[in-house]
Amino acid sequence: MRRKDCWIGIAGLCLLSLITEAGPVAAQVIKSGPASCPAVALTYDLCPVRTASGFDRELIDFLIEHKVPTTFFMSGRWMTKHDAEVKQLLAVPFFEIGTHGDVHAHLPMHDVEEQQQEIMGPVRLLKSKYRRPATLFRPPYGEYNDETVDAVKALGLRFILWNIESGDPDPTLSAEAILTRVQKRLKPGSVIVLHANGKGKHTREVTEALAGHLLPDKGLTPMTVSDLLRCNQSTSAPTP
Repeated sequence: MRRKDCWIGIAGLCLLSLITEAGPVAAQVIKSGPASCPAVALTYDLCPVRTASGFDRELIDFLIEHKVPTTFFMSGRWMTKHDAEVKQLLAVPFFEIGTHGDVHAHLPMHDVEEQQQEIMGPVRLLKSKYRRPATLFRPPYGEYNDETVDAVKALGLRFILWNIESGDPDPTLSAEAILTRVQKRLKPGSVIVLHANGKGKHTREVTEALAGHLLPDKGLTPMTVSDLLRCNQSTSAPTP
């Protein structure tokens, strides 16, 4: 049943229409999928950068060409600067879109209402401009506190972190170092965080290695986050 009350917090905005039919979800921070699932989620954050293009075109072209199921987490500020790219990603059937805060703020440094506003920015934008509901949220920098979890829960969003941090934005890491780091932690159900905003010098190279041979060699298949969370051992990876 749809909730009949409204959650007021951002300039008096009623968030009723943005809460799921099932009501608020449990306060759960998700870092990985089921260990019984022979798959992983490749996830890419899209937030503004000062010294890069903001969009790794070669990476995206590779993912599309090879039909790699992928989940992107977009910040509101990034979306406003990359309208054409947002539309392109939304049009790919094996891509999934989540939100990543509005201006990529450090959420625990803000009060409850400010956190609500930061979380709601891209949620509103996806719904109003692109007619897409938001179902997944990843906090900027992976930072959160109890107020963050409560706000995400009230919106009915899934709170997605990761259990493998690639480190791809670090300019001191080579592709080999990033791959070694990922491989050491790689296991069924893993959620890997990378970046598609051009900040990672080796992100495409790392992605090509993962999708091309490292994951298949371990009997693992890329899935979107939502498919991974629905997966079990008897579930085969979807064919794009």
